[in-house]
Amino acid sequence: MYNIFFGLIIIKVYIINIIKFIGDRMIVKDWCMFCGECAGVCPRNLIEVKESTLIFDESECKDCSTCVKVCPITALEKE
Repeated sequence: MYNIFFGLIIIKVYIINIIKFIGDRMIVKDWCMFCGECAGVCPRNLIEVKESTLIFDESECKDCSTCVKVCPITALEKE
């Protein structure tokens, strides 16, 4: 299963429209599975997963990058 999954991620990287922005600081790549790992580790509880969307309160973010580090498929990136 992992081979197929990561194969699809690699294919998706080459698609032109791969990036979504949340606020001014966080970039969520198209392959985000909305698993909630980032929301679970945010020390300030600023990330909320709703269906196929991440809600991120950037005004309170202290740029600790814990959410970026914990993402199992590297779908988050700081701007």
